[in-house]
Amino acid sequence: MPSDPVQALADEPVDHRFKGLPPDAEHAGLTVGALAAQARNLYTGGFTTPVLTLDSDALEHNLTALGEYSKRHRLAFAPHGKTCMSPQLFRRQLEHGAWGITAAVPHQARVYRAFGIDRIFLANELVDPAALRWVAAELTADPDFRFVCYVDSVRGVHLMDRALAGQPAVIDVVVELGAGEGARTGARSDEDCRAVADAVAATDTLRLVGVAGYEAEVPGADPSSVDAYLRRLTALAVEFDKAGRYAPDVREIVVSAGGSAWFDSVADVLAELPELSRPVLKLLRSGAYVSHDHGWYGRLTPFNRIPQEGGLRPAFRLWTQVVSRPSPTQAFVNAGKRDIAYDLGLPEAELVRDALTGEQRPATGIRVVKLSDQHAWLETDSAEDVQVGDWVALGMSHPCTIFEKWPLIPVVRADGTVTDYVRTFF
Repeated sequence: MPSDPVQALADEPVDHRFKGLPPDAEHAGLTVGALAAQARNLYTGGFTTPVLTLDSDALEHNLTALGEYSKRHRLAFAPHGKTCMSPQLFRRQLEHGAWGITAAVPHQARVYRAFGIDRIFLANELVDPAALRWVAAELTADPDFRFVCYVDSVRGVHLMDRALAGQPAVIDVVVELGAGEGARTGARSDEDCRAVADAVAATDTLRLVGVAGYEAEVPGADPSSVDAYLRRLTALAVEFDKAGRYAPDVREIVVSAGGSAWFDSVADVLAELPELSRPVLKLLRSGAYVSHDHGWYGRLTPFNRIPQEGGLRPAFRLWTQVVSRPSPTQAFVNAGKRDIAYDLGLPEAELVRDALTGEQRPATGIRVVKLSDQHAWLETDSAEDVQVGDWVALGMSHPCTIFEKWPLIPVVRADGTVTDYVRTFF
């Protein structure tokens, strides 16, 4: 392994794997790092459409915003890495104060370890024997590695215990409290949580270190119901402590919650936790903040409720090109379902860059109405709104499904200068 695997990403060759990059860079045999050093202009430097970009200023703003928010509210922060799956962004999140990185599945945790992440919170019950043995081997080989995962069923605990029999490492677990009937994962009742905790205590392979949950899954979530669920979660943490369910060698109790829609409620309710028998690691796991978006999370972010605490900026922009203008009210750009996130709504036209003059203007009167595999269907108010050859910038919803479609993403300044490239591993 390279001494700095993140830095080593710059040594990758520019080739056909990476959509939108200048073809001449591939033909010249440039590496990604060498291309970045050229600081090409996005619009005149040979990039081909469609090309997804990240705004460098918005990216830094968002990283700072959640880092400062977490520090201000005395929350540890383990942003969910499934959002971007980018080791470069993981490093920047850690530089902005993150405790570690959250994962959902074993593959993600393996990517994290390959790029030097020392603290991983896996927000799922892990019952895959091969993955459990891999975690145990990593813990044994590296005493500085910290790994925590969910447990939410007695059967799951038994499967984990069987897979870990004879392994030298003990895996830290937190009981996941489900957000209610019809919600996603998690033990549904307090009694179920106690039964899971008892099952953990009966093993030599697992160690109970806390409780966790995901408040966005509360049915019909609103401030009142989310707060009520979070108070159930914190009450469970207090009860487990009073009952002596945490082992004597547990140095800190983990209480974790928080997606990108209710981190204000998480901060408020976790602040109410009384003093326990040992320090509490109040762990927030928001992930979509890193890039934010132009729709879904733009509406959901808690900063809409607490603007005095800060705000986020959409960092993504997908540049497409008009390839057909068959009528004054219809146009087609060269990006579709294979390039565009659409699970939380159609993209929005943000900007038009004139193909002849290079001037940019708001995409007034232009709407995306449908997606094909490689086309977005535009509806326009007039023939003058957009012309063949013009670049059209689209804003999209849902960072998780935006990142996953693009293995290498240029990071762009306001003047169009490309300063870096973000590599993803989905």
